[in-house]
Amino acid sequence: MSISQSSPPKKLNFTGKKKIQGKFFLPFCFSSIMVESKHTGPCYNGHIIVISFPLQGHAAPLIKLSNRIRKFGVKVTFVTTEFIHSKMASSMPGPDETDGNPIRFVSFPDGLESDIDRKDQKKMSSSIYKLMPGQLEGLLNQVNNGSAAADHDGEKFTGVIVDSPLAFLMDIPKKMGIKCSTYWCSTPGCLSLGCNVEKLVEAKVIDPVDGTPLKSDERVQLVQGMPGMRPNEFTWCFPADLDRQREMFHYFKGVVDNMIRKSDFILCNWFHDLDKSGSNLVPNLLPVGPLLADGQSAGSFESEDSSCVTWLDKQAPKSVIYVAFGSTSRFSEEQIKEIASGLELMEKPFLWVAWSGLTNGTSMSFPDGFVDRVAGRGKIVDWAPQERVLAHPSIACFISHCGWGSFMESISMGVPFLCWPYFGDQLYTQTCICEAWKVGLWLNADEKGIISRNEIKKQVDNLFSDEKIRSNAMKLKEMARESISEGGSSYKSLEHFVSQCSNSSTTTTNGASGH
Repeated sequence: MSISQSSPPKKLNFTGKKKIQGKFFLPFCFSSIMVESKHTGPCYNGHIIVISFPLQGHAAPLIKLSNRIRKFGVKVTFVTTEFIHSKMASSMPGPDETDGNPIRFVSFPDGLESDIDRKDQKKMSSSIYKLMPGQLEGLLNQVNNGSAAADHDGEKFTGVIVDSPLAFLMDIPKKMGIKCSTYWCSTPGCLSLGCNVEKLVEAKVIDPVDGTPLKSDERVQLVQGMPGMRPNEFTWCFPADLDRQREMFHYFKGVVDNMIRKSDFILCNWFHDLDKSGSNLVPNLLPVGPLLADGQSAGSFESEDSSCVTWLDKQAPKSVIYVAFGSTSRFSEEQIKEIASGLELMEKPFLWVAWSGLTNGTSMSFPDGFVDRVAGRGKIVDWAPQERVLAHPSIACFISHCGWGSFMESISMGVPFLCWPYFGDQLYTQTCICEAWKVGLWLNADEKGIISRNEIKKQVDNLFSDEKIRSNAMKLKEMARESISEGGSSYKSLEHFVSQCSNSSTTTTNGASGH
């Protein structure tokens, strides 16, 4: 670890290695389909269960990971709540479209009575933590020790992947002798932060009770070769709500501790060349990203408006500004109006995902006459098929909240950024985008915390004229695509994981299924 007063930071190296209450449907009637690439390596025999935390940003990449895993011939069962499964199901293709090895879905009640409760993350998490252990133990016993094994062609579970917030569940499969792994959905820097909490306390960088930064003007170097982390970029920091910060601090410590102590492998959505030092953070860390849908369904929670792709077809190459802030960002009415006015000032075509959740469920309030004035060059939708949008040749840049999944999708398409982080790991991702990978620019807020229309226009103009940033984005695209191609670093990491969770392998020379 290292600490510094200003950029570049000095070094202080921090590196180092019941009864079943729900219903189970095996196999479930929904499955996903993928556009298969040729797979000429071994195919494996095994059955891996993937357990997702019930949020869009967690379930979507795990569906993509599940589809990648089944390319190697193993069976995959995806576990989530009944509510989340019902939202995903409408975007999943029917069983007649599968290639013979569909993902199976198992769902269980979340114990909540209304959608209002589900929007309360504290309440939702508490219910999941209470119910999930019994559900998982029942399922594992049912398939591995009971008559349900016949429903899965006699295959017992040979491996478990749990989403990082559910890492505490690994005790259950471990006592049954099943290999256990965690999926880490965030950044290398965020994982390094979690690995070094005790050292940060010892160095008097943070308060041991609530994680409050004690040296607010200093950067901490956690990963060699990456930018130092500012105190306000620590994942748990909520300076306006210290009770929430204290909860997040201890929750974050617990998640990372469970992962490191209990995981046979930690799978993460990045690739080796993006951050070469990231692979040395903990033993058995396997970068397997970027996790991409590549034309298959990733189980979107929202109804995607595909008309925007048809609209993009009519736009000039590298001309459209794509604006999307994920499912957790929230803006004031004043900020929404500044975004709209900035897009109008630019006089460039834009696609804006302006869903109702962006304003906490209140109706979207645009400046008077805005929609009519931009009708010829702007498209506003509630939700978009983001990966298809980013892959479209008309997209020039992405105004983004810097969510890690969105970042990995965007660099895989060579699209540069204007960064607008909201909270958590998004703040440090912005720093890496602008300072380390140099594929984007900052947006600076005024004294009221508002990013003005003039700031938006200025930085969009700067990004359009910056050939170096565009070149860097294309280089990352090439590295990302190479990593998941057969023989690439992420491909080999995932194959190693599958081989360790399988009973045996066979070689195929003419396709991906191996069945």
